[in-house]
Amino acid sequence: MRNLVIVLMMLSVAFSNAQDNKEPKLEKKGDLTYVTYYHDNGEISQKGVFNAEGNVHGEWKSYDSDGNKVALGNYDNGKKVGKWFFWQGESLKEVDFIDSKIVSVNQWDNKTKVAINN
Repeated sequence: MRNLVIVLMMLSVAFSNAQDNKEPKLEKKGDLTYVTYYHDNGEISQKGVFNAEGNVHGEWKSYDSDGNKVALGNYDNGKKVGKWFFWQGESLKEVDFIDSKIVSVNQWDNKTKVAINN
């Protein structure tokens, strides 16, 4: 429930900010509504999908006012699921969710070595 309140607050802030300078873009495809919210400067703030019940559903992305991605994850009928990624400065946080509950958290910074498979 707490996570839902936080998401609703984020969406309401994004919506109120978007209305100051740029209206949200809505695109209906079947039972899904694809939405894009904007920062005051016109940069994309958030992109995602709402299902027929009005719940966030599918991939959701958030960006800062400079256009840098700050969050990426998936919802299943209003609940955070799977791996979410959060970027902040030089660090990346990977958070695993099941039914909007945090299962695990990993964090890396620009000094962390990552294995690459060629």
